[in-house]
Amino acid sequence: MVEPLYVPVLPVRRGAVTAYLRLSPAIRHRLAPLWTLPPRTGPERTRGASPPPAPEADGHAMNAWLTPRVDRLIEAMDGNPGWVDAGHVESELRGSAVAVQRLITRSGMVLVTAPGRDRTLQRYAADLAFLGGRGLAIRMAVDEPPDEPRSTELLALVDRLRMPPSHLDLILDAGEVRDVDESGKRSVAALDLLGSLLPWRTVVLTAGAFPRAAETFEAGAASAATSRPERHDWALHEWIRRARPEQAPVYGDYSVEHALGANLAEDRFAGHGPPWGLLRYTGPGHFLVARAPTRGNHRTDRSRALARWIVRDEAFRCSGADRSSAEDWWEACAEGVGSRGSGSPETWSQMGHIQHLTYVTRCLLSRGAGRS
Repeated sequence: MVEPLYVPVLPVRRGAVTAYLRLSPAIRHRLAPLWTLPPRTGPERTRGASPPPAPEADGHAMNAWLTPRVDRLIEAMDGNPGWVDAGHVESELRGSAVAVQRLITRSGMVLVTAPGRDRTLQRYAADLAFLGGRGLAIRMAVDEPPDEPRSTELLALVDRLRMPPSHLDLILDAGEVRDVDESGKRSVAALDLLGSLLPWRTVVLTAGAFPRAAETFEAGAASAATSRPERHDWALHEWIRRARPEQAPVYGDYSVEHALGANLAEDRFAGHGPPWGLLRYTGPGHFLVARAPTRGNHRTDRSRALARWIVRDEAFRCSGADRSSAEDWWEACAEGVGSRGSGSPETWSQMGHIQHLTYVTRCLLSRGAGRS
């Protein structure tokens, strides 16, 4: 895999996959997504936790749910490079094995594993990586400053995988960034200790700043709320570039998704959909986030009013190279009448991803971060 310019961490959900497909070819070829398969059902998964293998589980439901999502992702990627993390589904071996194998052998993507996962699943990932012929990625959570036991744990995993470092990518995952200085110190320590441990093929640092809706807006607020949370993810990478200019990792973020968004089960709103959705836009230093209702007599009026709030903000790009097809959609939504073209939670997510991925890629190109 040629080292990419940008690694967005995206959930394998229809909105994000469609957004990737709708990027311009010039943007799409500059990035390599890290796709995360969300759990099919159940409560929100804990960050870093991985269930043990469950070969006895009935695999029919998992296979029926997973296969079309995998096929859609393979078609969307069209041989382009990227990574895929199946940690939420791989433990149900009977239901996921065929789909995950097809994902690795019929696409250009690299499978991801992690130190905390069951050793049987780690070896299974290594065997699939051998079949795919593109190596493997190791995803390390950077929630605490790394220490010698962490480096020992990582070396032990590499030994179990039986793959040379030249076939291994290291993905340092800072998760949600709330304090740039604290996350920066942890990330630099991880780069110094873990990033220099072996001659990795690629070293990526991913970080998220897009907020959880429940923490951004008060539950039950009478009016659709707006917010301008800071882009701590971008600030963290700038912090690291200043601290380690010769050691800066490949830039990664969670686009306009919360860092734990892919830990939520696909069926949490099964049958009726969410009562509200988020309109999202990325500016130089802030996100523009608005909560719009999806039900009720005035939902269309509220959606268009919030689109106007975005379009009239100084961060909105009316012209120029940083503009994407999403800006065209936002303007049409803001100026339109009636329900047609006012969007839905999936559409708002899709447009948020298109705009964010285009804008961040252009920013990285303009600062000379690309190495091709």
